[in-house]
Amino acid sequence: MAIGDVSLTSSMRNVLVSLQENSSLLDRTSERLTTGKKVNSALDNPANFFAAKAHMDRASQLDGRKDAIGEAIQTIKAADKGVKAINTLIETARGLLSQARGTTDTTSLDDLADQYTEVLAQLDDIAADSGYKGINLLDSDTLAVAFNEDNSTNITISGFAATSTGLGIDAAASNTAIDTAGEIDTIESSLNDALVTLRTESSKLASNLAILSARESFITDMNNVLTEGANKLTAADTNEEGANMLILQTRQQLGTTSLSIASQAAQSVLRLF
Repeated sequence: MAIGDVSLTSSMRNVLVSLQENSSLLDRTSERLTTGKKVNSALDNPANFFAAKAHMDRASQLDGRKDAIGEAIQTIKAADKGVKAINTLIETARGLLSQARGTTDTTSLDDLADQYTEVLAQLDDIAADSGYKGINLLDSDTLAVAFNEDNSTNITISGFAATSTGLGIDAAASNTAIDTAGEIDTIESSLNDALVTLRTESSKLASNLAILSARESFITDMNNVLTEGANKLTAADTNEEGANMLILQTRQQLGTTSLSIASQAAQSVLRLF
């Protein structure tokens, strides 16, 4: 129906316009109560809408970095478990050398040399099995971790060779390598040096783990700040909106009543017939 097809009195049209405006406000208030937000689109408040969106976009990007940091932490933990196991095997090797010091029996020395060689082989296997998601810090791999959304802050963690060769541990292929005190001292010295290396590298792993853990906590706190900031820009006061809904419903009822009163003048024409 085109505008003007039906003629309304001035008072009826004024009441009708008021009802239409009130209905629009009711729809807006209802949406705010339903979503809990006073800014649901750029039409409501462009500045607040896009500012809040920027906060939430950054929070989402940081959350992705947090996942990567969590994986990096697991990688370091895997390496740390390997270091602890290797430490245990080195102490076992030291124990075998101590036994070798107390015997000159060739058969016993051969058996101890075989056990020592097996311990080193297991040590190498542990070093090879200490990777996580394809990165093994005990095999000289490096791990790069980004801390923010544009990778402007990051850390690179360098691994080391934790094999018997990488640690410089001397082998004992036969009893002739451990049948004198001097030979045993030489091998034991290499084991002691390996322990020193492991302690140094373990300390680096612990330091990097602390950095990653601090960054993970920081990102969690930063995401909370960003989310809170976005909410403050867009969140509705439900108490206020509830009061608005009540008054708008009352106005709607009053407007309907006013429209009825305004139409009485037109209805009076019927009395002429």
